[in-house]
Amino acid sequence: MGTPRTLFDSGTKRTLLNWRSLRWKIALLVAAACCGIALTVGLLVHHSTYERSMNDGAAKAYTALDTALSAQSGSGNDGLTQASGEMPTDLVRMVQEHGSAAMYDDSDEYRPRMWAGKRMPDGRLAAISVDMTPDQLSRRALDRHMRKYSLAALAVVIPLSALAAELLNRRLRRVARTARRIASGDLAARTEVGGRAGDEITEISATVDSMADSLQDRLRSEQRFTADVAHELRTPLMGLVTSAELLPESEATDLVRDRVRVLRTLVEDLLEISRLDAGVERADLRPVVLPDVVRDSLSRTGLKARFAVGAAPAVVETDPRRLDRILANLIVNAHRHGAGPVEVTVEDTTVAVRDHGSGFPDSLLSEGPQRFRTGAAERGRGHGLGLTVASGQAQVIGASLLFSNAADGGAIATLRLPKAG
Repeated sequence: MGTPRTLFDSGTKRTLLNWRSLRWKIALLVAAACCGIALTVGLLVHHSTYERSMNDGAAKAYTALDTALSAQSGSGNDGLTQASGEMPTDLVRMVQEHGSAAMYDDSDEYRPRMWAGKRMPDGRLAAISVDMTPDQLSRRALDRHMRKYSLAALAVVIPLSALAAELLNRRLRRVARTARRIASGDLAARTEVGGRAGDEITEISATVDSMADSLQDRLRSEQRFTADVAHELRTPLMGLVTSAELLPESEATDLVRDRVRVLRTLVEDLLEISRLDAGVERADLRPVVLPDVVRDSLSRTGLKARFAVGAAPAVVETDPRRLDRILANLIVNAHRHGAGPVEVTVEDTTVAVRDHGSGFPDSLLSEGPQRFRTGAAERGRGHGLGLTVASGQAQVIGASLLFSNAADGGAIATLRLPKAG
């Protein structure tokens, strides 16, 4: 049967710093969340510390003002100011409006001060300022420490989150590898990903394994059905062949015999495919001269083809009977579905069969040969079994069979054989 269609791009490259991977997405998400939390907490702490510093500074300034007024010291040595021109303009305005007020003055960046002012009973204003530099330095040190320790926390959290995400990512990659193996035809592949019940990755793994079991059962059922049909048809077919040979010679008899031969070939192909599917076919490998085998196979088909051999004939390790079957199917397919001239070329351990028709259909190039599937041009002229048999026999003898289209038109089937040791 045909190889299941590839579901994943096996050429995808992964690197340690692939920022599109799930691991780094989780790590970046955790880093963003930590940065958001650190920023929020930092702003709250900064605002709270600033408000407390302002309240404490205002209280100190009012205490200093009351102390200075009670001592009635007007010498100015204690910082008491009664001249409006020496006070900040905003403080004068607030004192005149409210009777007393406190104001933080950071116009001097290096020596901020907290002012407190009061209107005296005689209408004069009195004010005093206290130095807020220690408070400012304390707040800046706090902000600096918060930034430093937030960065240190991020330096620890991000690698830990990436490591934790890698444990999940590793399980997902194992599931993906198994799915790719199943898609390439290895139906015995299983994920074997452990985990607790209810874990999403465990559920995905169980689903992939269940899908593989179901697909394997379905394919086995299809293989048994193909083999059973072929075996059931074989007995009445033999009787039909015998009866056709006993018919009197006529044009109708020739037509019946031709159709019986087609039916016989179909049943034999089905039986051969069923054996290939069951994996019971074994190759009888021995060294052979490749050009000689190809030349004999071409002559047995009775079909015309241009035959060319490279400079150095190669000796390959193969099963001549199975190789003959492969070559015959490729040459017949080129004549039946392509157009002349058909060319058979032997170069080292490679045999190429080319026609000059419309080329292989896209579905065959992408999915490989599929039984009972032919393109519109071949409808009614085949069953899609010849190339399927050729691909199966190539696997048995350890060869690779590739299909492609020539740039200037035509289909090319390339068979590469292992060289004799």
